[in-house]
Amino acid sequence: MITREQAEALIQEQLINTISQDAPKQSTFLALARKLPNMTSKQMRVPVLDMLPMAYWVNGDTGYKQTTQQAWDNVYLTAAELAVIVPIPEAVVEDASFDIMGEVQPRVIEAIGKCIDSAVIFGSNRPSEWPADIITRARQAGNNVAGASVTYDALLGENGVISKVEQGGFMVKGGIASMALRAKLRGIKDDVGNPLFKSDMQGTTPYALDGAPLFFPENGSFDSSIAQLIVGDWSQAVYAIRQDVTVKLLSEGVIQDPATKAIVYNLAQQDMIALRVVFRMGWALPNPATRMNGDRIYCPFAYLEPSIAVTTYSETFTVNLHKRILDR
Repeated sequence: MITREQAEALIQEQLINTISQDAPKQSTFLALARKLPNMTSKQMRVPVLDMLPMAYWVNGDTGYKQTTQQAWDNVYLTAAELAVIVPIPEAVVEDASFDIMGEVQPRVIEAIGKCIDSAVIFGSNRPSEWPADIITRARQAGNNVAGASVTYDALLGENGVISKVEQGGFMVKGGIASMALRAKLRGIKDDVGNPLFKSDMQGTTPYALDGAPLFFPENGSFDSSIAQLIVGDWSQAVYAIRQDVTVKLLSEGVIQDPATKAIVYNLAQQDMIALRVVFRMGWALPNPATRMNGDRIYCPFAYLEPSIAVTTYSETFTVNLHKRILDR
């Protein structure tokens, strides 16, 4: 008898022609914000209404009519660059049973979407050319709500996150939240223990707050240590693309370590290729003047803090410099 162990070298395992993996996730910010025409240079100027005209009642038949004025301001979108290079030996590409480059490209695009969301919404690794992130702008406007517990009042009450946006004259058109908030929303109950959002937030309809749809980013960009929920008028946030995702296959050249400047790979000498992906875009929150936001001091976004809010400390250091005078 020939056993399985003896013939194991002749038995070939089956290879499934599909890779078990999750579908690539897209940028939540790019899906919700308002897209402007593509940029034709590094910087785009957007005129924004800064002052509204006024009207006055005329006193009597011979009263004087008063004058008014209207003014505009400039808001600039500056393109920042996202890029990455993926090197791989040519022999590995030739020997693989799958299109490796075809598998890498959508994952790199997914990583670009995560970087965009993290920088625009939370300020994580924000490029110096970009304005302050949405969370910072909301915090500076006082639109942060303590979130020790997710309650009806914290969401929809008089001083809840939606109310914070409405006080500035904006309508909440959508929200994004961490995955953990789904269970907290389902757990909100009335005085007799009935779920408040059961009919509105479960089933085939998407999660929503007061008619505004809720989205739960799955690309890993949502920082639950900073916020549990972010709501606002996403049409107020605008972005423009300077260079759409560009993919180039490199077969010559060297790749250096940015810190040491040492050569890490020599593509031609080591028979390697590299996939270079580049993307450039800019964004802004123009916040134009409205009848309810004439001074442009309000923010169209608000957020619910986590149970333990992030604390920012400010330190002031005084340095005394003593100058020694040497007599010679």
